[in-house]
Amino acid sequence: QVQLVESGGGLVQAGGSLRLSCAASGRTFTIYAMGWFRQVPGKENEFVAVMHWNGGSTYYADSVKGRFTISRDNAKNTVYLQMNSLKPEDTAHYYCAAAPPYYDGRIYDRKGDYSYWGQGTQVTVSS
Repeated sequence: QVQLVESGGGLVQAGGSLRLSCAASGRTFTIYAMGWFRQVPGKENEFVAVMHWNGGSTYYADSVKGRFTISRDNAKNTVYLQMNSLKPEDTAHYYCAAAPPYYDGRIYDRKGDYSYWGQGTQVTVSS
């Protein structure tokens, strides 16, 4: 099992920044990728960003490219999401997730790719 704990959410004005953290514990050696998703009540869970643990490849949703950056601290088994130039439409509950390897070249931008999820942290951007 892998446990994920997010932190860093909050209320920020449009144009501001926040950094989310996701600390992984447990069987972290089974993790191939860690991603961030977000969800607004009544809407589908939306892919935000992912980092592949082996090689460090990163992928982003078009809606956050150029504004958000995913990074990691291997020693701390922690992944970060730096969010800059925040917009009111970025308001959502943000979830961290961890995926095992599939060895098929997938990007890991789908909810179904992930086996473990954190409880999430709320990000609210005021206009």
